Amino acid sequence: MAPNIECPVLVYDVGGSHVSAAVCHGADYRLGPVFSAHHPAAQTSDAFVGLLHSLGVEAAAGFELVTGATLAIPSPFDFQAGVSLMRHKLPYLYGVDLRQALAGYFGWEPCDVSFLNDADAFLLGEIGAGAARRFARAVGITVGTGTGSAFAVDGQLVTEGSGVPRGGEIWDIPYENGIVEDFLSSRAISGNYKRRTGNTREVAELAAAAPDDPAAKEVFVEFGQHLGRMLEMILAGFAPEIVVLGGGISHAAHLFLPAAQSQLNDMAPQLRVAELQDRAALVGCGVARFNGGNGSPLSVGVGSARTGGA
Repeated sequence: MAPNIECPVLVYDVGGSHVSAAVCHGADYRLGPVFSAHHPAAQTSDAFVGLLHSLGVEAAAGFELVTGATLAIPSPFDFQAGVSLMRHKLPYLYGVDLRQALAGYFGWEPCDVSFLNDADAFLLGEIGAGAARRFARAVGITVGTGTGSAFAVDGQLVTEGSGVPRGGEIWDIPYENGIVEDFLSSRAISGNYKRRTGNTREVAELAAAAPDDPAAKEVFVEFGQHLGRMLEMILAGFAPEIVVLGGGISHAAHLFLPAAQSQLNDMAPQLRVAELQDRAALVGCGVARFNGGNGSPLSVGVGSARTGGA
């Protein structure tokens, strides 16, 4: 049965340190007020599901009917079963049936709760209401502590087919003397700066310092050069019309995008920063919900679990 776009749904973005929630309207993917909170101090699954519930209650206040929830959550995760497979992050959720737990809190049927990969949600959000609108072939790349990726054709997520890396994931593709994530991540930028100066600084600090710190400026230029070369190498077969960048590092795009563009040929896709920024995954949950039916992502060849490093 197709979802009722007149009835909003709860949408969540589960990050590495915090959770955001809002209500999404099906007619135009408009979000209500966004509520966010850090992960609970008590690192238990009960405390985490309790946080999801309390944020959802806040987000849904004033709405007579909310028909369920869709959550964007990192891999590895069994999205069909609603069970976390993460051990290195949020380990207290490992093996927990989040669908059943959250449905119990709200008094819903388990089928009212659905999940999708956070990189997939990011790209779907930008397709539905952001930078990738009206583009037939699109790629989303999120860069922060890790490297997330998603591929789409005509609004449909794809994880296989011509030019699509295995599972739609680029983080572990070999590059130079390592893998993509060794060069496209916050630790890559911080590590490069430490090698140059002996000092350890976070990416946000380096971005703020770049106008007056030649070493900080140069690490972003080098980051952009790697990004451009990797896009040339990885995306040639898929031939996207647009690549949308998200994640924390995208806030410093003015420092690395010119260097990335310099590595691309004249037939390269448009390279843009996400229009929706931190709201993209929330909107993407709504896009998946209202277009796929009860939270099933718009997908082709999607398996039950993804194992990406983002």
